Amino acid sequence: MNWGTKLVLGMALFMSFIIGMVVYMFKQHGNDSLVEEDYYEKGINYDKEYNAKTNTLKDEATPEIKQSQSQLIIQLKATANYQLILMRPSAKEKDIKSGGKTIGTENLIIIETGSLDKGLWLLKLEWQSNGKDYLFSKNITI
Repeated sequence: MNWGTKLVLGMALFMSFIIGMVVYMFKQHGNDSLVEEDYYEKGINYDKEYNAKTNTLKDEATPEIKQSQSQLIIQLKATANYQLILMRPSAKEKDIKSGGKTIGTENLIIIETGSLDKGLWLLKLEWQSNGKDYLFSKNITI
């Protein structure tokens, strides 16, 4: 084999490698859990999210979070309607969404953690109380 044949074989192998990588990346396109589905809508509604975070700080409404062996207990300052999302960074299909009204006079939100994977979770809590929107997010370890 002369040097011309080796050069052509090398280029063919390199081109097939590049084509293989392109095909692989296109197959993986929809499986990325770090990219949000409604990215542009979230950008448009950023002011609303910012105001909700500001309300949480200004009104000193940061929720108290306590963990027991089998429960995650979140206590709010006032009765509220809430939307809670627990996001698992390693697997989008394990995310948990919950909503409703706080429980009792202590304004509790109780999440059972027995079936959740141990490790890092992102807690995102949105709630409405006394005509205001609030937003709180925090990384927690279960």
